[in-house]
Amino acid sequence: MKTLKKFTEEFDIKVENPNLQEVKDYDAFPNKSLLEELRNKIIQNLIDHNITSTGTMDEFVKTEIDKTIEGYDLSNVERSYIYNLIDNEISGYGPLTELLDDKQITEIMVNGKSEIYIELDGHVVRDESISFINDDHIIRTIQRMIQPLGRTIDTSNPMVDARLEDGSRLNAVIPPLSLKGPVLTIRKFKEELANIDDFLRSGALTPYMARFLEACVQAKLNIIICGGTGGGKTTLLNVLSSFIGKQERIITIEDAAELKLEQEHVISLETRLTNYEGEGEVTIRDLVLNSLRMRPDRIIVGEVRGKEAFDMLQAMNTGHNGSLTTMHANSPSDALNRLETMILMAGMEIPVKAIREYIENAIDIVVHIQRLSDGKRKITSICEVTGFEKDTISVKEIFSFTQTGLLDNGEVIGEFLLHDYVPKVYDKIVSRGIDTLKDIFGS
Repeated sequence: MKTLKKFTEEFDIKVENPNLQEVKDYDAFPNKSLLEELRNKIIQNLIDHNITSTGTMDEFVKTEIDKTIEGYDLSNVERSYIYNLIDNEISGYGPLTELLDDKQITEIMVNGKSEIYIELDGHVVRDESISFINDDHIIRTIQRMIQPLGRTIDTSNPMVDARLEDGSRLNAVIPPLSLKGPVLTIRKFKEELANIDDFLRSGALTPYMARFLEACVQAKLNIIICGGTGGGKTTLLNVLSSFIGKQERIITIEDAAELKLEQEHVISLETRLTNYEGEGEVTIRDLVLNSLRMRPDRIIVGEVRGKEAFDMLQAMNTGHNGSLTTMHANSPSDALNRLETMILMAGMEIPVKAIREYIENAIDIVVHIQRLSDGKRKITSICEVTGFEKDTISVKEIFSFTQTGLLDNGEVIGEFLLHDYVPKVYDKIVSRGIDTLKDIFGS
C-alpha cells in the first residue's frame, strides 16, 4: 500500500508534514464543503475509469488530483488530506479503511452513502465523519474487498457472503434485492480472542460458573450455547473449546471459520456456496455427516440452524459425546423448541414424541448468553435438560443472572444466582474423576 509520504515524494507535493498519515478532525477545515466536492469529483473519475491498485495508475491518479485541485487555494494540510483520501481509495477500501484498521470497532454497517453505523463497546452508533459519494462508490468498494477471494457481486449475483483474508465476515446485498441501494455489513475478526479470564474480568459470569462450565466440557457433556445476534455465542464457544484436552481430535464445522483453537489435533471445515453454474455447494449438514467418518473425539459446529440439527443430535446420541454448538434462541427452552422445529422442517418422518426424546437424550447443558441494554454481555442462564413435563422438554436452572435496575449512566445492575439445586450431570462429572465442584454442590 502506498503511504501519503510515498505519494508526496513521487509526485513532488509539498506538505507541511510529509509523515502525516491522516487528518482526523475533518470538520475543522474551513473549506469542508469544497474538500468534499473535490474528493467526490476525483473518486467519480476513478470509478468512471475503473482505476484499481494495479497497472500504471499512479500517474493517472496524480494527474487527476492535480487537475481537480488546480486553481483552488488549499493549504498544505488540506492537500495532504485529499491525497490521503485518494490513497485509501486506490490502496485501501475507501471510506472504510480507517474503520477496518480500528481494533476497537467490532462491526461496520453501511446502509447508504451517508448512513454508516459502527459497533463500539457493544453500542451501535452512527459515524457521520465519513461517507461514500454514491451507490456506485459503495459497490466499487465491495468489489475491491471480495475480488481477491474470487467472488463477485452484480445484478445477476446481487448477494455475497464471504470471509475476508483477515477472518472478518462480510455480507453485501445490492439492488434488485435491496430496495434502498447497496447494503454492506462487516463483522470484524478479533486477533486476540477472549479467554475465560476475560469473561471473568468483564463480569460476564462468576468463578463458580466458569469452573462448572470447564468441568462440563472436560466431562464430555453435550452443550448448546444460545442467544441473539451479536450476543457473543461464537466467542463463548471458542472459550469453552479451550477446555478440551490437548490430546483429543477436534473437528470444527463453520460457515465462515471464526474459531481459533490452540489444541494441536484440530481439523477445520468450512462450507462452500454454489459457483456461477449453481453447483458445488457444500452445506453444514454435508460436513457434519462427513465428520462422522473422520474419527472425531469432538465435533464443534459453529451454528446449527437447519437440517443439520438432526445429524448433530444423531452424532451426540451415537457416542460422539462432548459436542458443542451454538444457535439463535431467546432462552434455553426456546433453543430446545427450535431444535424440534428444525428437525420437523427437515422433513424427517419421525413422531414428535420421538424427536423430543432424541433431544432430551442428546443435550446435557444449555447456556444462554445475552448482550444487555448497556452493551455488556453476560451469561444469563446455565440449565440442564431434565426430562419431560406434560410432553414438553423441561430444563432446570443451575445458574442465572437477574437484572435489578439501571444506573444513571445506563449501566445494568443485577446479581448472579446459584440455585439450590444439585444437577443430575454432577454425577457424570464426578464419574469422570473431576472433583473441582465439591465446594459448589457438596461431596
